[in-house]
Formats: sequence, structure tokens, C-alpha cells
Amino acid sequence: MTGTTSTKLKRRQKKTSTAERFAPSPYSLKEAAKHADILSWISIVIFGFGNFVRMQFVKGLIFLACEVALFAFLFTTGIEYLPKLHTLGTVEQGKIKVNGFWRYTPGDNSVEILLYGVMSILTIVLLVYLATLSLRSAYKTQSVVKSGHKPLNFIKDAKQLLNEKAHIGFMTLPTAGIVLFTILPLFFMISMAFTNYDEDHQKKFSWVGLEVFSEFLTGKSKLIKADVFFDVLIWTLIWAFLATFLNFFFGMFIAMIINRKTTHLKSVWRTCFSLTIAVPQFVSLLIMNNMLDQNGVINVVFKEHGWIRHELPFLTDVTWARVTVIIINLWVGIPFTIMQITGILQNVPAELYEAAELDGAGWWQRFMNVTMPYIIFVMTPYLITTFTGNINNFNVIYLLTKGGPASSKVNSAGGTDLLITWLYKLTVDQQNYNAGAVIGILTFIVLAVVALITYRNSGSYKNEEGFR
Repeated sequence: MTGTTSTKLKRRQKKTSTAERFAPSPYSLKEAAKHADILSWISIVIFGFGNFVRMQFVKGLIFLACEVALFAFLFTTGIEYLPKLHTLGTVEQGKIKVNGFWRYTPGDNSVEILLYGVMSILTIVLLVYLATLSLRSAYKTQSVVKSGHKPLNFIKDAKQLLNEKAHIGFMTLPTAGIVLFTILPLFFMISMAFTNYDEDHQKKFSWVGLEVFSEFLTGKSKLIKADVFFDVLIWTLIWAFLATFLNFFFGMFIAMIINRKTTHLKSVWRTCFSLTIAVPQFVSLLIMNNMLDQNGVINVVFKEHGWIRHELPFLTDVTWARVTVIIINLWVGIPFTIMQITGILQNVPAELYEAAELDGAGWWQRFMNVTMPYIIFVMTPYLITTFTGNINNFNVIYLLTKGGPASSKVNSAGGTDLLITWLYKLTVDQQNYNAGAVIGILTFIVLAVVALITYRNSGSYKNEEGFR
């Protein structure tokens, strides 16, 4: 009976702590909208006004400076490019003859219009967010004054950002970096998928809506054939799976051998495997590319010793090339796995092994019931990240094979092309930016679905508190 009561009490405490954790803030936007006075509401139009009138001058100045900077951008750059965003420009480049010489008049640059248009839209979104933040800040100051206390000055506010609100203070700059260097380029890239931005329309292009997607799905696209895309997608997933889990299992096997008590010169073995990490990857891969060439050192040595009559097609046959890149990736990737698993093996609780030995478990049972579950629990996020990274593993594929061997089809992917290398060829080599953007979006969807489903079904996500 006591045990049942204790269990119920723990569940109630857990529910209470969860409710407290997710309880709405007393200074939330909803509360501010209900109870803010007129001085706080003015802060939506004049950022920081509610802080100014209640003696928080520095905080009010910061809000006002942000508003002025954003409006300055909108009234200088935004006002020029936002009206043109719906057409991406209508003025074509022209030329006139002056004194017998042709002079060119610049037309609209659609790339600039699209870029600054997207920036302007994000600026408007940021203005709306700062307006709500200004209102909440003014309402908080209003509540403090109403309760008979003095509002915090700037120094005390700054100290809070290093103590109680450290998560806000330290995350502001990284968040701004993500917005500028990840979210903004992402929106720009997604926007290009709905235009006819290709090698024939580089300076002046226009919106085409879902035309590129519909042509791809109906098989009418000249740039992205559905059968080619799915061939590349299947090979990309096979490559990512083999590159991830072969590296993991071979690396784990070697790490366990080195970690055994009977293995001598452990540091020497680890140093040997670490040398491949120390050498820049692009140097190693380019050297391997030369060695595996039809006239490379490997084929030359094999022929001189009479082991082969004809050159081995390491990089010229699709099957050979795919097997080759997987093997070379093992040589490049296993040392990273060894370093990861060595650290994990040295931190497996010794009590688990002792308990298993007392129960009469053999080495295989200890491995399957203690070592392996512990490694999988700790390394699941790493494996998901590695799988995602291998889908986008540009270096190994491009530096070894350049995506080849090449196909005879027009605009087709090569035999070892991943989605990322095919995207690179379509954009940089062939300048078909809209087709590249479509592939980028489809790649993102595949990655997001695979990563989220795998992670949400892993023990690391379901049981964050400890080892299951």
C-alpha cells in the first residue's frame, strides 16, 4: 500500500513539475495584450517608448535603434526591390548607338531583386517580432512599477543575461548567425526553384510557379528526369547506409581489439589510425584518385608483376567505381569511429561487466547485452548525423570520381553521383539553378524525414535521463 502511495505521489510531483515548466509566462504576449496600458501599446509603434517613460533609457534606446536600422533598410533598399519582387524585373538590357558605337543600358537584375526582396520580407518579419518584444518589455516594466518596485537598470538587466537569462544572452548571437547565413540563403534557394533561372535566363528571369516541379513529376523536364533522379536517390541512400554502418562496425571491432587488456602498445595503434585524420582529406583523396587511374601506380604494378592483363576499371566502370568509393571511404572514416568508440568503451560502467560475469555470461553475451546497447544508446545521435553527412558527402565522391563514370544521357548524373554532387554539376557546371534548387528541396525533404523518424524512435530520444 505504501509503495502504491509513493508511486502516485511521484507521478503527481512529475505532473506538477511538468506543468510548472510549461506554464505561460506572466509577461507573455497574451498577458501583455490583455493588460497593457496606452504607454505600453505605443511601444509597438515607437519601439522602447514604454521603457523610456519608465526610466529604462538604455533599453529603450536599443529598441529604438533596432527599429530605426530596420526601417532605414526598408526605406532605402526594400522600397526599391519589394515592388519588383512579383515580376523579378521587367526592364530588359538595351543598347543604343552613340557616335557610331553601341552603348548598353543596364536592365533589371533578377538575382538582386530576388535576394533583396527576400531580405526585405525577413526584415518585415523581424520588425513584427521586435514590436511584440517591445510591447512585452514595456508591459513587464509597467507591472514592476505598478507593484511599487523600481525597474531594473541596464547594468542589472545585463547581469541577468549572464545569470538567470543566460540562455537568451548566449544564444542571441548564434541565432542571428543562423538567420543570416542559413535561413536567408535557404529561402533564397527555395525561391529559385519557382523561377526559370537557368543558363538561358541568368540576368533576367521570371516566376514560373510549380512548372519545374510539375515537369519533373510528369517526366517532361529536359533537365531533371524522374528516372535519373530516383536512380541517384537510391544510390545515395545505399551509399549513405553502407558508408555509415560499415565504418561503425569495422571501427567498433578495431576499437574493441585495441582496448583489450591483452593488446600491447595501445597508444601506438591509436596513433597509426589517427594519422589518416591528421592528413587533409582532399590530399588523400586526390592521391588515391591518381593511384586508381587506368595508368596509375596500382594498375602499372599489377601489370608489371603479371597479375592482370588489362587495367582494372576502378573509376571507369559504374560497379567498380561504386565499390571503390565505399572502400576508400572506409579507410578515411574508420579512424574517426575508432576515436569515438574508444572513449565510450573506457566509460562503460565496470559494474555492468562484473554483474554479467557473476551471472555466467560469456564474452558474446557481455558484448550483446552490455557493450553493444551502451554504444548504440550513446552513439545514436552521432550515427544519424553521420548518415545525414554521408548523404551530403561531396568530398569523397567528387574528389575521387567527380561523380563518374559519365553517362551518355544529356544532363544525366554520373554513375557515382550523389544528390549533392549532381546538384553541384547542375548549378556550377551547367548553370541550371532552378533545377538545382528543386533537387536541393527534394534532398532536404529526404534528409529531414529520415533523420526525424530515426531519431524520434531511438532510445537516446525516448529515454534522455539515462542508459536503458
